[in-house]
Amino acid sequence: MEDKNLSRRRFLETVAVAVPVSTLLAGRHAAAQDLPKLTEDDPAAKALLYVHDAANVDTSQPLAARFMPGQHCGNCAQIQGDEGPEWRPCAIFPGKLVSVNGWCSVWAMRA
Repeated sequence: MEDKNLSRRRFLETVAVAVPVSTLLAGRHAAAQDLPKLTEDDPAAKALLYVHDAANVDTSQPLAARFMPGQHCGNCAQIQGDEGPEWRPCAIFPGKLVSVNGWCSVWAMRA
């Protein structure tokens, strides 16, 4: 019985390490354009007040109180990837693309 439990434990430990590593390796080879676009009804997007167009920011929301015209994902420190594409990866929404015209409450000026 002891050997069976030990084998099961080793199997689970191996899977726990292998799955995240394989996910990371797959992500390195995936092109940004292959990622899905973040939707405004995504739970994380809703929680952070993400909108595809910064002109639609609801400034009556407390998290959006610091929004200023001119802020958008395209000039945020969290956006990733090369300049140019309208939809780019974002550090706040891993595995999703955001509109460069969008905005969320985590917006921070790019240095």
